[in-house]
Amino acid sequence: MAPSTYYAAKSRPPSARAGRDGVLRPALRDLWETNYRVCGARKLWKAARRAGCGVGRDLVARLMRVEQIEGVVRTKRVRTTWADPVAARHPDLVNRDFTATAPNRLWVTDLTYVPTWAGVAYVCFIIDVYSRMIVGWRGASHMRTEMVLDAIEMARWSRGARLEGLTCHSDAGWSVSRAGAARRARRQ
Repeated sequence: MAPSTYYAAKSRPPSARAGRDGVLRPALRDLWETNYRVCGARKLWKAARRAGCGVGRDLVARLMRVEQIEGVVRTKRVRTTWADPVAARHPDLVNRDFTATAPNRLWVTDLTYVPTWAGVAYVCFIIDVYSRMIVGWRGASHMRTEMVLDAIEMARWSRGARLEGLTCHSDAGWSVSRAGAARRARRQ
């Protein structure tokens, strides 16, 4: 770089962009702090427009990078199932037909999670397909077998101990049915 270029750049007044950035940077930081430091570029851009600053979304994103501020990043997705591709799977006794002619003939169950501020809560629930009622459920901070067994026990308690002809189907293709297994064994 030539010395004259260096001294010319040093003595030159700030550009219009640098001047505007100097005004917007503290305004955006104040808006970000007012909104509990959770807004990302898109929400901060909308908040700035509501506050009367006519700025573009990309400009807000660039100034956020310069100010080293960012929105809250959601955590990674929780994985509830690790399927073993070589393990034998139970047959689908329902054949994807989720209809029932009477109560306590078909139950479907699922295990899922709910992200909370305190961590992840796991929930297992069992639904009677005929009435579409939740007949058993259990929530816990872990994903262990006893949580699922507690949900099954609640369903049995709410619907009676003897449940002839009941099939309980899970979303992983796992089904439990003594009567259904007996019927399948007779057919083979």
